[in-house]
Amino acid sequence: MSYDHLGTAFTATFEHKRITVNNTQIHYVTGGSGAPLVLLHGYPQTWYAFRRIMPELSKHFTVIVPDLRGLGDSDKPGSGYDTATVAEDIYQLVSALGYERISLLGHDFGVNVAYAYAACHRNAVSKLVLLDAGMLDNNIANSPLLPKEGKSLWWFPFQMMSVLPEELVAGKEAIYLNWFYQNLTFNKEAIADADLQEYVRCYAATGGIKAGFDYYRALFTDIEFNARQVEVKLKIPVLVLGGKYSFGLKPFESWKAAAENINGGIIKNSGHYIPEEQPQLLLEQVVPFLKDS
Repeated sequence: MSYDHLGTAFTATFEHKRITVNNTQIHYVTGGSGAPLVLLHGYPQTWYAFRRIMPELSKHFTVIVPDLRGLGDSDKPGSGYDTATVAEDIYQLVSALGYERISLLGHDFGVNVAYAYAACHRNAVSKLVLLDAGMLDNNIANSPLLPKEGKSLWWFPFQMMSVLPEELVAGKEAIYLNWFYQNLTFNKEAIADADLQEYVRCYAATGGIKAGFDYYRALFTDIEFNARQVEVKLKIPVLVLGGKYSFGLKPFESWKAAAENINGGIIKNSGHYIPEEQPQLLLEQVVPFLKDS
């Protein structure tokens, strides 16, 4: 796949690599120098979701951006889509690269994967940035299943169903994915047609759309995992940011149960896809937070 449309500066800075960890081949993009920073995407996206913030981050950090298992150009195994297993993939990747301590930034499902990593490896994470997703838990006040502005997040129960979602979406991946990009954004131009086609390329690949749904099918496993981990709060600095026209401060309120040293805020003029909708506003908050010793 050519990413020349991202510009020569991007392609000169970042390399695409593959590594087999936890019995799964993971594709990742890396570049820059300095302390390691791992970016974890969500659904329905890939590493590509961070393309607009990676160049600036690479001026300050060694940026590592994997495709989560089953998504993007990573392998698509038949199981292992709970956040703890996915976090173990990332931990083994980081360890193989020789890093003992990292900072993590997660968006959407990547938020709960980042938390699983930090909760399982409490001495291996320096700082945590969580974007527009609450903790997966049984508290209806914080749950992502909570109706948003009077409308149910219908895709959660739909995508948790067995087999049927894949059969209905097959051949219609562009229509299905574009619904999210158009309905969950404030900036409707943030995900252009070329970006849509890149996401469709990945999710329309064999096993791609199923793997995306399998993250939702593991949701109750994730809830049980989080319930055990929050018994001991994280002590590292945590920054939680929500899109003003998405979940706002709800993620911040949710993650208070899991962290002692936590701050939150809102990214204005943004919906759910903050790194693509408002990359500069995001960088203005994230870079100082991560660099502050």
